Amino acid sequence: MPFIRFSARSLWRALGPGLVTGAADDDPSGIATYSQAGAQFGFGLLWTVFLTLPFMAAIQIISAIIGWDTRQGLARNIAHVVPRSILQLLVAALVTANTINIAADLAAMGEALRLVGGGSSLVYAVMFGLMCLMAEIFIPYHRYAGILKMMTLVLFAYVGAAFSVEIAWGEVLRATVMPSFAFDQASLLMIVAVFGTTISPYLFFWQASQEAEESALSHSRRHTSHPQSRQSAFHSISLDTLTGMIFSNMVAFFIIVTTAATLRAHGITHIDTASQAAEALRPIGGPLTFALFAIGIIGTGLLAVPVLAGSAAYAVADVFKLPGSLELPANRAIGFYAIVAAATLGGAALLATNIDPIAMLFWSAVVNGVVAVPIMIATMAVLISQRGARLLAAPRWLIVLGWLATALMAIAVVLLIWTSFS
Repeated sequence: MPFIRFSARSLWRALGPGLVTGAADDDPSGIATYSQAGAQFGFGLLWTVFLTLPFMAAIQIISAIIGWDTRQGLARNIAHVVPRSILQLLVAALVTANTINIAADLAAMGEALRLVGGGSSLVYAVMFGLMCLMAEIFIPYHRYAGILKMMTLVLFAYVGAAFSVEIAWGEVLRATVMPSFAFDQASLLMIVAVFGTTISPYLFFWQASQEAEESALSHSRRHTSHPQSRQSAFHSISLDTLTGMIFSNMVAFFIIVTTAATLRAHGITHIDTASQAAEALRPIGGPLTFALFAIGIIGTGLLAVPVLAGSAAYAVADVFKLPGSLELPANRAIGFYAIVAAATLGGAALLATNIDPIAMLFWSAVVNGVVAVPIMIATMAVLISQRGARLLAAPRWLIVLGWLATALMAIAVVLLIWTSFS
């Protein structure tokens, strides 16, 4: 028994940026996508969750080892392999998509709290935005990282939600291992949406920068020139990242299962936002399922908004070579924290406009999907470049999976454009 407790504690301590990144992938925008997949197609798209897992894990591991071994963010590394003007364009698109995504997430969080306790969803949304901003500014990284890691546990609310309703698990297993696919516009659009939600460029920048932070804080960093130490570092990063991605996709799996077994079973086949899914679940799944879903929306938003704002700040700081670190106090990284504030408050300001939150979600997904492809190509170029030859040992299978992930995302973007305009 003591051995089990020690092993569990050791595993928890080994987890960090990879776990947080994976959990942040299930933000309110992602919850909305998975809820719609379950409501519209039932259990029919569960296979997509497993299809994306190895590819998203590979590109995140690659981003992580680049950040760890260079002690620099992804944008600063990409600057060595692409023209500066192209990098600036990609980062500008990233910041735009992140700001829109923050607005959509804050809107979902505010609406979820309104459903639980009444009041003004706009006031709640702005309050959540300020909370996230204050936490990033005033809590140093070595403490904030622990807070974010603890917040990932809120995602178990969606596992609980699945087991709070009656589900035909035999059908779930059958749909998962024997997938069915209709080559029509609606199916393609939803599959592309799932791919775009799980493989998002802000996650690449965030994890690379967090690994750079961890590397700078690690006293064992000076020993990574030894092959055994480098291999150990690679295994630790891979374990952390793979755990985070499995956790992320497991939560997505249970969201689809829950909404398929409740909303679709009761004739509700159209969901635009995560808060709509929670509200629709109240009369069907009961107060417990509704509460778990609503708590999950707020908790994942509190985790994802700092990641969205932080990844934008890291990328811009890298491009313009500004001091940028969540470990630094605000007076030593004014430009960095100004970008964090601009992205967070800009997202909150969008809520006061007449822009439809659903439209925000759509366009942030489009921009993210389009930008992801060149960023992934550039990331792979860093890995195989002369600069990348000095990185932690990256096995051939990881490089192959990275390129396959890039190709998959490129196909998804082409399909997204085709389904949008056909």
